[in-house]
Amino acid sequence: MKLSHIDEQGKAKMVDVSGKSVTAREAMASAAVVMKPDTLKLIKDNKLKKGDVLAVARVAGIMAAKKTAALIPMCHPLNISHIALDFEFDEKESAIRILSRVKIMDKTGVEMEALTAASVAALTIYDMCKAVDKEMIISDIMLLEKRGGKSGEFKRKKKK
Repeated sequence: MKLSHIDEQGKAKMVDVSGKSVTAREAMASAAVVMKPDTLKLIKDNKLKKGDVLAVARVAGIMAAKKTAALIPMCHPLNISHIALDFEFDEKESAIRILSRVKIMDKTGVEMEALTAASVAALTIYDMCKAVDKEMIISDIMLLEKRGGKSGEFKRKKKK
């Protein structure tokens, strides 16, 4: 399989999408922030001094998705039509699971935007809670699904 961001001489390049068709595209990604149970409770009860952690993380993830092309060198600037971030409390693992979904009508996919949204939301949770829990772990950043484009559909198989 040939990498699309490398030319024949092995140099990095931006993929030329000018010949591609505009189609509906969508990607979903996730991340997790594992923390102390007390930290999870503070977030859940909205008791942190910095404010509503998940509201700020949601806005940060949305902003980050829109800025992906400024962060990842070979990403195309996109006119994103929808970004959503959801959070799930996992009491058993003492974690917050982040799910991002990005939609677009364009010539290239939005996988990087969905991954960036989930990653920055996780970093924001860390930033807002680091005063009470420096041992938090950001993990499991991954693409869950994507639709549209030449490569078609992808859906991650669930862990057994």
